[in-house]
Amino acid sequence: MIPARYDATRFPGKLMKKLGDRTVIRRVYENTLATGLFDEVSVVTDSDIIAAEIEAAGGIVYRSQRAHESGSDRIAEIVESMEVDIIFNVQGDMPFAKRTPFEKLLKAFEDPSVQVGSLMQEMHDYEAVKNPNVVKVVVDQSGNSLLFSRSPIPYPRNTDISVKWFEHVGVYAYRKQALMNFTSWAMTPLEEVEKIECLRYLEHGIPLRMVITEYMGVNIDIPEDLVKAEEYLKSLG
Repeated sequence: MIPARYDATRFPGKLMKKLGDRTVIRRVYENTLATGLFDEVSVVTDSDIIAAEIEAAGGIVYRSQRAHESGSDRIAEIVESMEVDIIFNVQGDMPFAKRTPFEKLLKAFEDPSVQVGSLMQEMHDYEAVKNPNVVKVVVDQSGNSLLFSRSPIPYPRNTDISVKWFEHVGVYAYRKQALMNFTSWAMTPLEEVEKIECLRYLEHGIPLRMVITEYMGVNIDIPEDLVKAEEYLKSLG
């Protein structure tokens, strides 16, 4: 499921901006569908404009009826009455979705202890590490998340050792009950101050199983990202 709202705070209307010959949201939908991994791919939105765009492409649209603080909450409204096992949440501003990372994330659920999972990619640009628009994650030795933050984590206090930074990639997978629990909880303090929805899980003692992936392309958070995405699209031919 792809949660999609039109009035994004930092870049209103970004999902309907053109990226090459298609809108951002249509690229997300079509690339997710093309992975061939899912029983159903759909967009969840409260926007008439986005709904019309996906329906024109022959896609499935669910209309959320309530205001939501996060994409997970928006999806939960729809799946509450569905018989489903694992739900994927692919962010609507992630136009370069592809099969291999999603397949690796699905495989993580072969471990019955995993309730929620997500993706991360290694960062090589310290300017991006310092950028608050980029969410970073640190994990334990089993790959379970310890913390997400918009600040640089870990902080390189000891400059004598090399540091690896990982960017959180905006894809989640959940067992249905985990998602239902999430949406029944109030927004938590860290989640509210950082504006990172998965912190709600951590603050309730539920780690996310993080799967390392290769570079997933440019996410569209701010107008400058759309320019970078155009350049990346051209590089793909």
